[in-house]
Amino acid sequence: MEHNDTSSASSSRPLDLPHTLEDKKIKALPPACYYISDFITEEEEKAILDKVNTAPKARWRQLTHRRLQTWPSDLVKNTLLDARPLPDWLEQPVVARLLSIPLSDSQPENMFHDSPHQRPNHVLINEYPPNTGIMPHKDGGAYHPVVCTVSLGSALCLNLYKSKEDGALDLEPVWRILQEPRSLLITTADLYTEYLHGIEPIATDVELSEKTIVNWDLLRSPELYKDGLNQRRTRISLTYRDVLKVSKLGNKLGPMFKCP
Repeated sequence: MEHNDTSSASSSRPLDLPHTLEDKKIKALPPACYYISDFITEEEEKAILDKVNTAPKARWRQLTHRRLQTWPSDLVKNTLLDARPLPDWLEQPVVARLLSIPLSDSQPENMFHDSPHQRPNHVLINEYPPNTGIMPHKDGGAYHPVVCTVSLGSALCLNLYKSKEDGALDLEPVWRILQEPRSLLITTADLYTEYLHGIEPIATDVELSEKTIVNWDLLRSPELYKDGLNQRRTRISLTYRDVLKVSKLGNKLGPMFKCP
């Protein structure tokens, strides 16, 4: 059973909010990983992108091939010093919807019910132009093991990797997830702690099919990839997590610890 959010009334396409997350589980992956293809509307996507793109220049951190923003601030020694709430445009509609969807009929709680703050308190915004990716990595111990990623602007493949018995990284992905614009991907449990994730620095995702993409049956528009290709455009990702350690010390030490 699926329902439409009332805030999507003006959108050209309805939302795809499930009755429970169980309805959107990626069955080919270890539990629990979920994919919702239409988590926000086109209008909401545009509004968020406008906020991202008009953020003060000081908000962007420039890396070698890409740039990112952190809200409300960076972490210092795995601790969030700035305890201010997220800005409204990152709270609504995303956080409200995240907290409104129960895990299953037998588990009416949302996915943050056992996190320290029972909601996301940190957002990392990454910009991925074509030919840009990120090396396979784990997110580390600073966060509660629930990662919620909203994709904006373009689709791309997220690769999941497993280390070999000797500890070396197996460079062949174990699984591939196609993340469409306006979609939500939630990874938890073993997928957070045991597997690495990364994005290849390519302009075109290739060999896309129901045999190679684990969330193929949950995609909004699999017909767009019937030739097995996805031509990337610039993609913005919003990654919502709950930082375990929060200190109000940064609020007392002044603006040196804060982003504008």
